[in-house]
Amino acid sequence: MLSRKRILVTGGAGFLGSHLCDRLVADGHDVICADNYFTGTKDNIVHLMNNAHFEVLRHDVTFPLYVEIDEIYNLACPASPVHYQYDPVQTTKTTVHGAINMLGLAKRTGAKILQ
Repeated sequence: MLSRKRILVTGGAGFLGSHLCDRLVADGHDVICADNYFTGTKDNIVHLMNNAHFEVLRHDVTFPLYVEIDEIYNLACPASPVHYQYDPVQTTKTTVHGAINMLGLAKRTGAKILQ
């Protein structure tokens, strides 16, 4: 590894996000997992909870987040038709407001972002 980075993974308790958190921690990075648990679950990340390089924030990306980071992986999105139909307004807010908030965070911190 070239250098340890502080990385934010939104939707980090979901299927894709939790596996990305696993990989980033294994690669030696400091990982912040932000999730509101609308579709994600703590069961997906419980094995990382005692790792000193892993932090969990219960956070909804429709609200701004103020952390200092080097990279952002914005994976927050209710990712199934069941969830889209259950709460289409929240799904839209998550994708639109979440993207705006994460892009703002990237701009403020100079972080690279995967949207």
